[in-house]
Amino acid sequence: MAMAGTSRARPRGNITELPSGSLRVRVYAGKDPLTGRATYLTETVKPGRKAAAEAERVRTRLQRQADEQLAPPARATLGQLLDRYLEVVDVEPSTKQRYAQISRVHLRPALGSLPLTKVDAALLDRFYAQLRICRERCGGRGHQRHRTNLRHTCDERCRAKDCRPLSASSIRAAHWVLSAAFGYAVRWRWLSQSPIEAVKPPSPARLKPSPPSPVEAARLIGEAFRDEDWGAFVWTAVTTGARRGELCALQRHELDLEHAVLTIRAGLKRVGGRHGRRDTKTHQQRRVALDAETVQVLAELLARQDAEAARLGVVIGPKAFLFSPAPDASTPLNPDTATQRYQRMASRLGICTTLHKLRHYSATELIAAGVDIRTVAGRLGHGGGGATTLKAYAAWVTEADQRAARVIAGRALSGLKRHR
Repeated sequence: MAMAGTSRARPRGNITELPSGSLRVRVYAGKDPLTGRATYLTETVKPGRKAAAEAERVRTRLQRQADEQLAPPARATLGQLLDRYLEVVDVEPSTKQRYAQISRVHLRPALGSLPLTKVDAALLDRFYAQLRICRERCGGRGHQRHRTNLRHTCDERCRAKDCRPLSASSIRAAHWVLSAAFGYAVRWRWLSQSPIEAVKPPSPARLKPSPPSPVEAARLIGEAFRDEDWGAFVWTAVTTGARRGELCALQRHELDLEHAVLTIRAGLKRVGGRHGRRDTKTHQQRRVALDAETVQVLAELLARQDAEAARLGVVIGPKAFLFSPAPDASTPLNPDTATQRYQRMASRLGICTTLHKLRHYSATELIAAGVDIRTVAGRLGHGGGGATTLKAYAAWVTEADQRAARVIAGRALSGLKRHR
């Protein structure tokens, strides 16, 4: 019992139990000097027997971090740097969302509490090595996954965890987030040098496009045209090589039937739970020439949409979408819906492929037909003046080159025989 005249220091911050059983720790970290709004440091502790004790440790750590918020930059942690970086980085909303996810899932749990001065190349190399073994960084030892955190008798519902390595592309994405964040730290003079410069990320995976064969593509197109509107979408994907988000974002005014040109200005991307038109992946618009068959297919699509709108008494506006489930074409086709429908269609036909591989099919057929790499890159919307296209489709370029060599040799031999 506390004696009269004495008092205990009340711990700052609060611990709240969430509906899932997890504990949320929230600590006040002062006011933002620019907005004047209160800022908080928060962290969630997974449910378990020791969750309460772990939450208290987290609260103590967050209190220390809050005290250091306005301390000299030399005392800043990697978690604080990531927070500041995500606050100021100027990228697409979907890209920023991805960066925040990488920070939350992979970087902060392992490295967030470390002072920046303690993060060096050796530590990051070890961190990447752990992720290559298991994304949960268990060291390959694994553990038992229990159906509940309460005392129980294990049965078939409690299984050993399988270690799943994090892919090279995901580790590289984490590396680029760290690289950009440390770049800001050097600019802000929090550090004199970035430790990331001495770290080698995993090599990028070799691109191995596996397009459907011409026979399979023909079967897929034939099946799609059982529904003419769906058939028009699949046909346009084949003939233009556009990304699914670009196809779904197309609006009527971007189709010029008279000059047989399609202008791709945007892609449809999900941000904050809703799809919206955003810049294309390379932030550049492009014009794609259309063949006579594609012009006819799209003209018939527009005619069907106009007839259905007239029948229902609705008006198709100037910003109507080219591929739309709505009678007035006011809403775009959802890219996920298109992917799932295509997957079901391919499964019915017994063909192992995806919607994205139609893009590969378009590229490989153009290369096989002798179209130059820069033109193929332009149609696909690849950056780098064809370098990306060449890297992705090197095998098909080599094959086309070999065919060209045989043609030249054949013509040379034919001319030699005539000369003799």
